[in-house]
This record gives sequence, C-alpha cells and structure tokens, in this order.
Amino acid sequence: MSPVSRGTSESRGEDRRLLRFEPHLPHAYETIWPALSTPDGLRGWLAEADVLERRLGGAVTLRRPDGGPALSGQVTAWDVERVVEYTLAGLGRIRFHLEPVGTDSTVIRFFHEYGPNQPGPGLDRPGSAGGRAVDAEYLAGWHRRFELLESALEGHPAAPSARADQRLAALRASYAPPAAAA
Repeated sequence: MSPVSRGTSESRGEDRRLLRFEPHLPHAYETIWPALSTPDGLRGWLAEADVLERRLGGAVTLRRPDGGPALSGQVTAWDVERVVEYTLAGLGRIRFHLEPVGTDSTVIRFFHEYGPNQPGPGLDRPGSAGGRAVDAEYLAGWHRRFELLESALEGHPAAPSARADQRLAALRASYAPPAAAA
C-alpha cells in the first residue's frame, strides 16, 4: 500500500473550513470510480449508502457502519468517471475529482468543505467543538479512509471495526493541534 499524503486544512471565511487530500493511487480511474460512486464501492471503505441516486441532483444517504445516524443530502456534482460530490447535512460537502496519471495510476483531488460549528456528527467523529480540533478529527478520519480505500481497491474491503482502529488513534494524535492552538 502506498502512503497517503498528509491532508491540509484552511479557513474559507469565518464560517467555512476546507480540508484537502491528494492521494495518488496505483489504480486506473475506471477501477477507482465505482469505489466512490456506487453503494457496493462505498461500503468497502467509507459508509453504507442507504440511498444513492447516481446523477446530478440525486438523493444520497450515507450511514456510519457503527450504527450511528444517517447523513442525508444530495449529489451536487456528477461527471461520470471524473467528479462526484456529495453534500450531506451534518457533514458538509465532499468532492472526489479523479485525474488519470498514465494508464494505471490516478490522483484523487479530494476536498471536504464544512462549517466548523455545524450540528451533528460526521462519518468518523462524535459531535465536538469547532475550529482546528474538528479539522484534526476530520483529517485523521479522511486519512484513514483513504488508506482503507486503497486496501479495498486491492481486494480487501474494510470491516467496520477497522474504521475505528489503533491506526486511526495514531492519526488523530498526529493531526491534533498543539494545546494552545485548539
């Protein structure tokens, strides 16, 4: 498994945060697309898709594997085999933009835009205070998710318990802001 590059966060004004990752995966985009845009694919690394209308404006409902609350929203971008974006209540907007690198490698330009004080839990965290502490939780969660995505693409989908494992705890510690910055 190739290492996932470290994610970054930035402010988008007073009420928005933007997280970015650019994992470079040794798989063709045709292989990655279903993992990002189908219920079976999402189940292997991200969440159960109770509803997924695969089109612009379609409904989407993702449910945490631990039985947590479902997050409902809409497909807000859909460009087959290139871009999929979901906007979910309680999570914000997540976007996956695939860029092929040669014939057997792909960069996913990913971003997650959210309001740091928005109510409700995300896919990986209990409700918590806003700001950089939430960024750290989300960054650790997405970092681990991209590791699980790569494993799923290799034929090893994640069991729900793997989504809250010791690796995730280590990532949380690595992304945690210094005490004075929290």
